[in-house]
Amino acid sequence: MIDGVLGLTDDDVVLADRQDGVLMLTLNRPERMNAWTRPMEARYFDLLDEADDDPSVRAIVVTGAGRGFCPGMDTTSLVKATTAGPSAADRRPMTHALTVRKPMVAAINGGCAGIGLLQAVLCDVRFAAAGVKLATSFSRRGLPAEFSMSWLLPRLIGQGHAMDLLVSGRPVMAEEALSMGLVNRVVPGPELLDVACTYARDLADNCSPVAMAAIKAQVMADWERTQAESLADALQVAAEEARRPDFSEGVNSYVEKRPPKFRPVPPKGIPLDGWTG
Repeated sequence: MIDGVLGLTDDDVVLADRQDGVLMLTLNRPERMNAWTRPMEARYFDLLDEADDDPSVRAIVVTGAGRGFCPGMDTTSLVKATTAGPSAADRRPMTHALTVRKPMVAAINGGCAGIGLLQAVLCDVRFAAAGVKLATSFSRRGLPAEFSMSWLLPRLIGQGHAMDLLVSGRPVMAEEALSMGLVNRVVPGPELLDVACTYARDLADNCSPVAMAAIKAQVMADWERTQAESLADALQVAAEEARRPDFSEGVNSYVEKRPPKFRPVPPKGIPLDGWTG
């Protein structure tokens, strides 16, 4: 299929580049500021699934080509939606990134709104270029908070900030987003990708992929657990991990002052115990 606006094939609308255990995914419709389309969605989710199943990928960076990150749904798709209505029966959930076991870092290089902001929020860490604008935008398009944003944002930035952004749909600059906790760091635009990739490479080089996957699962589950339940689960997970080689490797590499050699996360369906990578 060819992108009707840019003449891009489905494989071109999201680019993938892997270096040193870090996979960079680039939303690639720069002439449309990387506005979201169904082909982009399918390609992005396919690449996330492939990365999750690829032991050589230890961290993922997501960014946009050109001047934008993603301003939301492409306006052509929005117009069609007003007449055709939603149809998601044959699609993966828009929150599909939550299923990825590898750490995800958003490098927000430009305008980020609606579905674009959702995809950034679904990443584990967010870096933003100074001066970029972020917005939920839903209320300004006559829409409610879509795709679990009413659940995600209060947990990320607190109910007061979440209500502000959701009800008003107003854009905020990266600096205000930092004060809210919506992004983790604001850096000069030319430095953004270097900072994000350096962070991701540190995860890939020095952190146990198995431990990071376990931490992601813990944090997600703990949103719905009591503190006592969280503690009980943490003790159980720690006991399981202490019997596995990553724990001894982490301790030994620290004592011996050398880089660790951790196992990768196995492909889905392969048991962790007995997995050597």
